[in-house]
Amino acid sequence: MPDLDLDLTRDALATSTLDHGLQLLGERWTMAVVLGAFLGVRRFDEWQSRLGIPRHTLAQRLRSLTELGLLRQRPYQQRPLRHAYHLTTKGMTLYPHVLMMWVWERRWGRRALDLPERLVHTRCGHAFAPALACEACGEKAGIGDLRFTLAPNTALQGRPSVRSRAPRLAASDGAEPSHGLTVDRWVLLIVSAVLLGCHHFDALSHVLGIGSSVLSRRLANMVDAGLLLCQTDLADGRRKIYRLTPASRDLFGYILCFAAWASRHHFGEPSSIRPTHRACGRPFRPQVVCSHCRAPLLAHEVRFEMAPQ
Repeated sequence: MPDLDLDLTRDALATSTLDHGLQLLGERWTMAVVLGAFLGVRRFDEWQSRLGIPRHTLAQRLRSLTELGLLRQRPYQQRPLRHAYHLTTKGMTLYPHVLMMWVWERRWGRRALDLPERLVHTRCGHAFAPALACEACGEKAGIGDLRFTLAPNTALQGRPSVRSRAPRLAASDGAEPSHGLTVDRWVLLIVSAVLLGCHHFDALSHVLGIGSSVLSRRLANMVDAGLLLCQTDLADGRRKIYRLTPASRDLFGYILCFAAWASRHHFGEPSSIRPTHRACGRPFRPQVVCSHCRAPLLAHEVRFEMAPQ
């Protein structure tokens, strides 16, 4: 994309509600803990045994989620030193993002926490697949149905970064998950940068601020995991070009719902990456709907059925 403004793209990503939200919730274990909460996990030992997460890492994640107002503690069975964790009202607002996570993990992932085999919308009584739609017009929307405007947000620009150091492939907070490449903050930012038109190594390094050696390993791992396609650039045979695959394109709903959650429910700021729905011309606000009746999905109207053990 010859007219791509790399400085504008860099500033837009750095001040996006996506990036700032992922600095809070984008660690590799955090969303697994949140997903478990939506699947009914309440106790420390159950999370630990089902995820295989180190105990000190789990304690840290639960503490952070409680401080963010997404979980609250309650005594467990009248035992004051044992607590159960419950989603708060704010925590429940992550439900659309969790549904998009469920869609992606069922199709492409190998998450250690067991996922529902079947979702049933109790309002219409049918099994369904969560679908992404435009809140303004109600039509389903995919990656090709939006155009993006970049407008760096000065309010978020002034916020301190949770992670100022360069990202590392090896985590420092416990053993690696048993499944393949984790969809974490940096995977989602790389996918977002490619979506915005950064297809070459130097462009990705510039807009993401990642050192060459770390970015090289990140990209190689994503290619191996099927999240990026690496090809020789036909316009310049000395360069490689990176493109999204079906698996990384399916992260689109996951990314949009999380950015919208961070904007609406945490920061109270518009994101610097602003999608418009081509069909209706309105600013795109993602809504997750039932694939059968097209009604917006509410957590208390969805029943899930786990696969038999």
